[in-house]
Amino acid sequence: MPVSRRRFLLAAVLPMLTVGASGALAIASGQQTSAEATQGKNLLPVLPVSATAGSVVQVVAHPDDDLFFMNPDLSRSLLSGTRVTTAYLTSGEADGRNEAHGGAAKDPEQPADRTRYAEARQNGIRCAYAQMATGDRSSAWTRTVIPTAGGGRAELNVLTAKPEINLVWLQLREARSPAGDNPDSLRGLWNGTISALGAQLTSGTPVTQPFSYTKDQVVESIAGVLERYRPTTIRMQDPTPGRYEDTGKYTDHQDHMYGARFVQAATALYAERVPDRPRFSVQSYLGYHNGTLPHALDPQTADTKIGFLKTYAWQDRTDYCGSPSGCGDRKVAGSPTGRNWAQSLRYARADNTSWLTEGVPGRLWAFAALDGRVAVWNRAPSGTWAGPTLLPGAGIDPGATTARFPDGRIAVLATRTTLGTRPADYRREVVCALQSAPDGPFGPWESLGTPEAGDEPGTSAISGPSGAVDPEGRLTVYLRDTRRTLRARVRPPSGSLGDWQRLGGADLQSDPVTVTDAAGRRHVYATTTGSVLAWTQPAPGAALSGPFTTGLPATTVPLSAAPEGAGVRLYFRRPDSGAVRNALVTAGPGAPRVTDLAESGGRAGYGAVGVAGRVLSGRSDTGTVSLGSPGGPPTWAESRMLYAGAPSAVQDRTGATTTVALGLDAELHTTTTTPTTPHPTWHPAIFRPQP
Repeated sequence: MPVSRRRFLLAAVLPMLTVGASGALAIASGQQTSAEATQGKNLLPVLPVSATAGSVVQVVAHPDDDLFFMNPDLSRSLLSGTRVTTAYLTSGEADGRNEAHGGAAKDPEQPADRTRYAEARQNGIRCAYAQMATGDRSSAWTRTVIPTAGGGRAELNVLTAKPEINLVWLQLREARSPAGDNPDSLRGLWNGTISALGAQLTSGTPVTQPFSYTKDQVVESIAGVLERYRPTTIRMQDPTPGRYEDTGKYTDHQDHMYGARFVQAATALYAERVPDRPRFSVQSYLGYHNGTLPHALDPQTADTKIGFLKTYAWQDRTDYCGSPSGCGDRKVAGSPTGRNWAQSLRYARADNTSWLTEGVPGRLWAFAALDGRVAVWNRAPSGTWAGPTLLPGAGIDPGATTARFPDGRIAVLATRTTLGTRPADYRREVVCALQSAPDGPFGPWESLGTPEAGDEPGTSAISGPSGAVDPEGRLTVYLRDTRRTLRARVRPPSGSLGDWQRLGGADLQSDPVTVTDAAGRRHVYATTTGSVLAWTQPAPGAALSGPFTTGLPATTVPLSAAPEGAGVRLYFRRPDSGAVRNALVTAGPGAPRVTDLAESGGRAGYGAVGVAGRVLSGRSDTGTVSLGSPGGPPTWAESRMLYAGAPSAVQDRTGATTTVALGLDAELHTTTTTPTTPHPTWHPAIFRPQP
């Protein structure tokens, strides 16, 4: 069904999904009051409708990491006209044999030639990007050389038909093993095993002089790419993927992990060194671990993604690129889904829906990580937004959450990464900043620490935090530790921290979700590979009990929750579908009772689903931020905007629901829906006219 037709049907069936709070309807919709029309003065400006904007820079370790782990975000950004640049840290030369794995036929005579195999991978990437952007895999590129800020040379590719699409090849040597302790690697360079890492030039590159980089020079080179393109969204891989408990091996390729740490260092340098740049957000993506989890994409989206991977893999062996090295990566040809990777996309952080909250009545607060700091927006009871202001303190990871105190004060929670001067200093910890008074300023960051003894045992792979405050003002923070169990720490009003508590569980995959029901009982939930675990209070103020099995089916991992009646309703997506499902959980003595498992409004899409009142928000099957209704038609009311992370929503005392999302332009976008206005439209929270 065409998008326009779906919007028409949803507007007819769901008149509740509308724009405009009572104080801001004229701004949001462009309508005028009768007095304004009569007097012809004091007219409020009409805000533009939100659409995809900004620019994206992706930094990945190998050719194909973007196709496996960042798509369909990548292809949708390309089709939207967004300026997209992808930088590849290594050449991905592996063993130098461009032969098929999996079911495709292998060539026993295939010689090992790392320069030619790396060139073939480049050719495959160029063909896949051309196909995604223009529909023609043979669309031409220009190949030139640019100096890097690290003192070397990089290859720059520009798509002739769409010059806003660039590829930057840094051409460093790869580890040549997913987990092996090879000193000549990004891992060895980061950890100080080697002092410099050499280049692996491809056979067709215009870069002719070999080079090598120190650790600092790699950081400078990446920061130089960021300075050249000045992105508003930076996409990277997961710097803290964790280890499998049974084998101790990383859950991801070592180049993915250490490449991402170099990107962390480079973004921090870029943010500090270039003050006149646009603000930027960071999105990190899960890698190999996707292969152990249920599929997150619907079949049609997965098939489209796999089609681009088949182009990259040069499955048809047609010589459409004219390169003697080959037109793609034949190692992928036998299994273009990888090891069950291609059917999913997951964010390693910032896939939670609790970053918008109400403080004192009528005052909304929104928080997101920009420039490595927490950005704060607030909306007055009149409906006017202000911000963002950046809280002092760098190193903040994507994925802020909130907790509300009984007097209306807000705590913002996040994790913070400290790079340190030595490799062993790398650390991720939980931090919080509290308002000094209701509606007042936020105080300095307080460290709540980490349950991990150091980085090496689990790669600092703690989840984002979730918090709850009891009537006495005790803040309890919950997180998933590197062993995938639930941990908690209490911050009393005095500020003196207790020890980290062990709350059990196993195989936890999602960030924990915390919510309090109408009776005052606290609930904590986390997804596993095959279901959802619960911890609940049998009565208000009682100790948390659990973990309890819920018997719920497998999810795509992200989880949201909202109080409903005497219980809590959970929202999640169905694997291999993306359809939104929900279930009601009621706490009491013993195991909680799970009832009313049902499909919600909202068909297909991926990522977390926000919920407030009778409004759902999340990605539709086109990737845009969209609205739906629990129990309503299985269609989304779609916007025109791609976005980062997950949306968040709050229902106020008037029954209006405000939903916010962070656009690829690093701006806050918002819509307010009530039962009486026509249909949903998104607008920038703060309109900044372009010069």
